[in-house]
Amino acid sequence: MTQHDATTQLPICDTAVATENPTATLQVVGGVDTHKDTNTAAVIDTAGRTLGIAQFPTTPAGYGSLLAWLRSFGTVALVGIEGTGAYGAGLASHLHLAGVAMVEIDRPERKTRRWQGKSDPIDAEAAARAALTGRRTGTPKLRNGQVEALRVLRVARRGAVGDRADAQRQIKTLIVTAPDSLRSQLRELSDRRLIEVCATRRPDRAAAANPAVATVIALRSLARRHQQLTDEIDELDSLIAPLVEAINPRLCALLGVGPDVAGQLLVTAGQNPERLRSEAAFAMLCGAAPLPASSGRTHRHRLNRGGDRQANAALYRIVLSRLRWDPRTQAYTERRTTEGLSKKEIIRCLKRYIAREIYTALTSTKQLEPAT
Repeated sequence: MTQHDATTQLPICDTAVATENPTATLQVVGGVDTHKDTNTAAVIDTAGRTLGIAQFPTTPAGYGSLLAWLRSFGTVALVGIEGTGAYGAGLASHLHLAGVAMVEIDRPERKTRRWQGKSDPIDAEAAARAALTGRRTGTPKLRNGQVEALRVLRVARRGAVGDRADAQRQIKTLIVTAPDSLRSQLRELSDRRLIEVCATRRPDRAAAANPAVATVIALRSLARRHQQLTDEIDELDSLIAPLVEAINPRLCALLGVGPDVAGQLLVTAGQNPERLRSEAAFAMLCGAAPLPASSGRTHRHRLNRGGDRQANAALYRIVLSRLRWDPRTQAYTERRTTEGLSKKEIIRCLKRYIAREIYTALTSTKQLEPAT
């Protein structure tokens, strides 16, 4: 049994050109379509000819088998992977440790999929060809350093913040439909006082069949959930703030950049911010680069609705802070207003300028824990 026979071959492989005795000088390019349980890999030569397609499990042994299978065809020059930040994270980490060059592949265009169809082998081969031609590719984020630790902490914090907001909205909704006596007691309280009052109520649980008592029980449950989530958020903040400061103190020193904003921008850039080719590329990543929308005698730009929307929101919060506290930003706003720009247009311009400043801070300061 050959090494190719030992892998799980897909039906398409009987039409592929398999190279049993590759020369050491043959350069090959791999493509991987990632899923939860399996990775489908395709390998092509530099002339674009398909050499083989196979499927491997998403386990450490499967990652090793996939790499060995690719190398059996020749020297692996590059591997294109779909979803290095999701199902392909484990494989990307394995290939990085093995010193294999990788690129992140975007999903195929809809027009291409309508023409070629959709299947794992087709997507894997398309990933290999995209890597070979350099279309729709980017450098993957590294996920083995402090920024990855920051990302997972922020995932937990963002979930807790959302759940706390949901609990508060549910409390307000219950008060609207509560009995008049209860509604009159609670409707004028501030948010903080409302949570405290609802959490300390002691309703008679035996009378839960009574709508008024049931409402008090529900309010107490939601209020206590709100308090628990607040404690959880505070605990996570106590871990996130010093971690952000340790990763990039220069970023944290910028006006309007707090731990939450800095954390989001660090996660967007990744452990290896040098993967961003220029400040224009970073602005595009954040959705802060205006897109040309000119035609004929009309010359204009339109709003960029792409990119990382969380990073775009972080830039927006910086702008709001500087509009209130920074004299330079206020002077710029006055000047652009006299030129006829609306407030929304001025904010878009400011986000683009701030993206340039953020990029400089991200790329000029080495992180304390470099990726290995």
